[in-house]
Amino acid sequence: MFAHILQRFQRDSMNMASQLTLLYTLIRTIYIITGAIVLLLPHQQVHAGQVEFVPPKRSWKRARTGYAPSAVQCPSVAPSIRTATTLSVNETAWLKARQPNTVWALRDFLRRANITGFDTDAYIGNSADENTLPSIGIAISGGGYRAMMNGAGAIAAFDNRTTNSTDQGKLGGILQASTYISGLSGGSWLVGSLYAQNFPSVQEVITGTSGDLGTLWQFSDSILKGPADLSVTQYYDNIFDDVNGKEAAGFNTTITDYWGRGLSFQYINASDGGPSETFSSVANDPDFLAANTPMPIIIADERAPDQLMIPSNATIFEFNPWEMGSYDPTIRAFAPLKYIGSNFSGGTLLDREACITGFDNTGFVIGTSSSLFNTFYLQINNTEASQRVKDSISHMLLKYGQANSDISQWPNPFYGFQNETNENAASKILSLVDGGEDLQNIPFHPLIQPLRRVDVIFAVDGSADTSSPGANWPNGTAVVATYRRSLLDSSDVGFPPVPDQNTFVNLGLNARPTFFGCNASNLTEPSPLIIYLPNRPYSYSSNVSTFDLSYNNSERNSIIQNGYNVATVGNGTLDPQWPACVGCAILLRSFNRTRVAIPGICTQCFDRYCWNGTVNSTIPVSYQPTNLIKSSGGSSLPNPVSFVIAAVLLGWLILFL
Repeated sequence: MFAHILQRFQRDSMNMASQLTLLYTLIRTIYIITGAIVLLLPHQQVHAGQVEFVPPKRSWKRARTGYAPSAVQCPSVAPSIRTATTLSVNETAWLKARQPNTVWALRDFLRRANITGFDTDAYIGNSADENTLPSIGIAISGGGYRAMMNGAGAIAAFDNRTTNSTDQGKLGGILQASTYISGLSGGSWLVGSLYAQNFPSVQEVITGTSGDLGTLWQFSDSILKGPADLSVTQYYDNIFDDVNGKEAAGFNTTITDYWGRGLSFQYINASDGGPSETFSSVANDPDFLAANTPMPIIIADERAPDQLMIPSNATIFEFNPWEMGSYDPTIRAFAPLKYIGSNFSGGTLLDREACITGFDNTGFVIGTSSSLFNTFYLQINNTEASQRVKDSISHMLLKYGQANSDISQWPNPFYGFQNETNENAASKILSLVDGGEDLQNIPFHPLIQPLRRVDVIFAVDGSADTSSPGANWPNGTAVVATYRRSLLDSSDVGFPPVPDQNTFVNLGLNARPTFFGCNASNLTEPSPLIIYLPNRPYSYSSNVSTFDLSYNNSERNSIIQNGYNVATVGNGTLDPQWPACVGCAILLRSFNRTRVAIPGICTQCFDRYCWNGTVNSTIPVSYQPTNLIKSSGGSSLPNPVSFVIAAVLLGWLILFL
């Protein structure tokens, strides 16, 4: 379309200066009329909270070899297991670079948030004063494709690369001001996918205007059938060859290997699944090395030997770019992720042992975090997969039993380590499962560790807790589970009090943003403020089943759009003060430390959004929410025709220049 327009302008007799002058005048006039320039998605209407798009940057790519781990020469300082009484040396050094990098984005957001009567620029200043500068975390829940797409909408809302996200009152820049982003199960797919591509914007992926990004997130191609460019037979044969190669190299394989490889074709690389893409290689990405992006963390639960049900106090493992391990008292140790396949014993490598790399394949990591979905491969006999693939998966089911179909087997780097408390100390295999099996379906755990000193967590909840007729909406179960775990004697982390699930529904806490932990003086242990963002229908009924595997691009974009509206409260159309309230929540722990008087507008916000301790535990009526934003858009929307004209003219201007 833009090429056709360019030809028409080139045929015009006006000279370049006249064309640009006219274009600038038209665009400026339309901008004044509409308040913004919006580039429309194909076949989508403009409405409140429209996700918008910017020209992409090219992502950095890593060399690719194969899926099977391999032996390499060990570094001069042999890898070893560290006791987790402090943050790692790598994370500590990275934080020193990251903290000052968040200042500009935070100042810009707070300035636009318009906390009236308070000079946020003067308060934050230009330095990374830990006493003043808040530390922000973002947690993306599990819940399959629904949670992944809902989370993508929130990330787009927080990203200052989203078109118009840095307009007055918008939330763009929160992502750039954040220190950590965690993902679990479906949320891990989002986190893993973005970091495998060197952290592009959500917009770049769904518009597909840069490199191979457009081949990702194509959910109309079911994971059971593979990408459109491969036949079903080719797809499964590729996966079989990768998994078989790992087994031939001497490593245990499970159905999680198949599941992780399938995810990789949707989220990592549609042509070959990125067989050598490792999560530890994120540590070498230029933007992450420069501390220009938040630190990604993916979590999974440990399954102790002979254990089928995951208890609420299960050991929670995290994967970050440098390490895999746990801060829980049962382990309280970390291993170097790059060398996680190596033969550790008692915290060190056995003599004359080689170092093993490549075990931390990104697809395998996110597959481990979402291993409940392994059950999809129980349907393998109903696909066009080759017989050898069907036989391989059937053999795994016989080997492990259907009750263990969700396990992911890792070489146990904590073999012979912390023998008194480590339930897996005598096993060479570490069995991990889906991070939501303990009901803590929002990955709070790595962000509430006292060592990380996170002040505020944006908890993006795409869980499916409610039942029919209003099924697949959250009801606070994930938040309740983390709070209850924090009360256990074995826990050494703090979490703000929250009510029971019935209260969540009865008081509408699952239908709007809610802040937990506003009154720090009431907390028994230091803990972050929680900004709870539950999925609900703003512009689209996004309560799709966790086990739906296929979505066309229109459905995908609508669910992402709804997630954007959840995070922005309909782009501020339902509460124009929402950005100011978000700014107040971000600053609250900082206010507590510096003893600065809370601005009046923040007091109003906290009265409106903080849970005040009220409880109503009666059985609620069926939860059946309706769209808050009608298809015709929100209030005071600009003329859509003006948006179309603006998109055409701006597109021509970008191409012509």
